[in-house]
Formats: sequence, C-alpha cells, structure tokens
Amino acid sequence: MSQINATMVKSLRDRTGAGMMDCKNALVETAGDEEKAVEIIRKKGLAKVAKKAGAIAAEGVVHAYIHPGNRLGVLLELNCQTDFVARNEEFVQLADALGMQIASMTPLYVRRDDIPQADIDAQRAFFKEQMDEEASKSGKTPPPQAIDKILDGKINKWISESCLVDQPSIVNGDQNIQQCIDELTAKLGEKISIRRFVRFELGEGIVTEKKDLAAEVAETLKGS
Repeated sequence: MSQINATMVKSLRDRTGAGMMDCKNALVETAGDEEKAVEIIRKKGLAKVAKKAGAIAAEGVVHAYIHPGNRLGVLLELNCQTDFVARNEEFVQLADALGMQIASMTPLYVRRDDIPQADIDAQRAFFKEQMDEEASKSGKTPPPQAIDKILDGKINKWISESCLVDQPSIVNGDQNIQQCIDELTAKLGEKISIRRFVRFELGEGIVTEKKDLAAEVAETLKGS
C-alpha cells in the first residue's frame, strides 16, 4: 500500500471539499488512488444527501440580488437547518449564484412538483397547435403515436428549462442547480433547499404606447 501523506490529503480535499479525515480514509481505502478516492467521497456525499432529504430546513436567508444597471432583481428564499450554516460563506455564495441564475435564465418554477397540471396542459396544447401549423404547411402529418412522443419530448424539454433546479448552472456548467445544492448539502452536513423566488424586471407587464416617429414627423411636415 502506498504511503498516504499530507500533500495527497490536501489535493483530495481541494478537489472535493470533504473533511481531512474523510479524505485520508478514502485514500487509505483506495491505496492512494486519487481518482478512486474522489468517487468514494462523492458516493458517500450522495448518501448523506439522501439521509437529509426528509429533514426540515426552516432556517436560511432571504437573499436579494440586483443586476448591474438596477433594471433586474431577484428575491430568493434559500433554506438550511441552522442559522450557523445560514451565515456560512459558501451558503451565502450559493444564494448569490442562484440570484444570478434566476436573473439570467428566467425560470418559472423551483422544481417539477411545483408546476400546476393546468400549466403543463396549456403548454402541451400550445406545442400541439405549433405542430398542426407545421403539418398544414408541409402537408405531412405524423401518426398519432409519433405525435404523442414528440409532444412528450417537447414538454420534458420545457420543464427542464422552466425549473430552476433542472437548469445547468451558469456558474458551474458541469452541474445543474440541484447537483450544486446536493454538493453543498454533503459538504456542510445540512439539508439545503430552495423554497421560492420572485424575479422583477423593470417595466415588466406595463403596456406602453408604441409611437411611429416617422409618421409623426410626416404629419408635422404636412401641417407646416
């Protein structure tokens, strides 16, 4: 068995964020193979996350993110189990990253379970109408079984894009948002979850009168 030294332990800790003893034990278990040790730590981390799934997370922060220019803002409630973790720097960094994610990617829901069936039905009807228009233009109508499969695929894609936890992280593109949360849950040893968010965009929903400047100039010249 290879000798496990402090440099090896530090390297593994830097990669995984796991505790020193967890890193040392994983290296001992894998005879110093860092890649295998990383896999062991990740599996143990996922096991910790699974154990925390039923825990109650009622502490945390209401975090405000304002995008540069002050035209876009997000209010986000991110929960954990203790106020100690709520003050943790990495927890606060996660809240800020989630604010940027929401501002940038405009999710509609936190997770799939939050989507009302009426919204799914309405989106499916919208996709079906699009397909009918395309079929009318091309003169080619897919068989009913194929239509259902295509619609299922479109709905699944829409859900993935619309749910915050399913979106690829803009900070860490190798992971989606839920994986980022699970990773920090495993590292800090507490359940972390997103409860809700609101996204504000300046002027959103306000109907403004569109002016035809060319017509106004022409009208002014006509009257002069």
